Amino acid sequence: MENKHLPKLEEYGQKLEDIGDSRNSCSKTDKEATFMRMKEDHMKNGQLKPAYNVQMSNENQFITHYGIYQNPTDTRTFIDYLTGFCKRYDKQSKEVVADSGYGSEENYEHLEKEQIEHYVKFNYFHTEQKKAFKTDPYKVENLHYNTVGDYFVCPMGQHMHFVAEYEKQNTNGYNSTLRKYRAKNCSGCQIRGRCFKGKGNRSIEVNFRLRAYKQKAREALNSDKGLNHRSKRPIEPEAVFGQIKYNKGFNRFKLKGLEGVGLEFGLVAIALNISKMTKKLKEKAQKANYLAGKRLLAFISSFKHKYQPIHNIAAA
Repeated sequence: MENKHLPKLEEYGQKLEDIGDSRNSCSKTDKEATFMRMKEDHMKNGQLKPAYNVQMSNENQFITHYGIYQNPTDTRTFIDYLTGFCKRYDKQSKEVVADSGYGSEENYEHLEKEQIEHYVKFNYFHTEQKKAFKTDPYKVENLHYNTVGDYFVCPMGQHMHFVAEYEKQNTNGYNSTLRKYRAKNCSGCQIRGRCFKGKGNRSIEVNFRLRAYKQKAREALNSDKGLNHRSKRPIEPEAVFGQIKYNKGFNRFKLKGLEGVGLEFGLVAIALNISKMTKKLKEKAQKANYLAGKRLLAFISSFKHKYQPIHNIAAA
């Protein structure tokens, strides 16, 4: 009976080895591909398909760096992507701009450590700008914190004191420190149903280090420079991805494996950059010709006004 299941156990072990520690699935036709939810969901049922997570950085819509990843979560590719950029150019970017998919404690800490000026959003950055969020007294982010007494104040004025501290580890092995605060007595509270739905007294978990990182990111994003970067970001990588997928018709990899997919996207990036450079040079030449023609016309016009011909007319 045991021998009967040995082949299946070996097959299962081989599949786990193919998947590794960084992902939870792989394709039979391409073992290095991971099943992910695609934006192009034609069946409208959230169908998973074997794919790769393509990360790309741009400057003036030129592709400066790219990376191919098996992990569908953008947050966990960020540090490796920046490391890859540094290896490629032997230097790091002075500024980094990214959307909310990359704002995590681990990533913020890496940016601080490398002394990179960053404008990286966190997950609810746009949500907290809305009036409904700012005026909601039950949100943990809106609860008053007393730094001297180390307690939060609930909407009814009750103090929520510190009860425990523990560490939480993510899949990358990064440890975050969380502190738990709890109210003494919520029974009979008139707004209990709106404040929280759980049993007992309300308790909250706070990551103070992440709060500090978010506050610094918030200040940078709302500065004049941050607003300028935020206005440019939708027309930088998003426009380039649109060019690749819709204008150029490249929305499916033909090669397999990380090496093949990386090579294929590299060729696409080179072609797009050459096309962009050609367009820029053409526009520059047209502008130069236009200015040269304008200067020539101005010179001719000044010459005509300066040297007026003299006509001697006589009647016989």
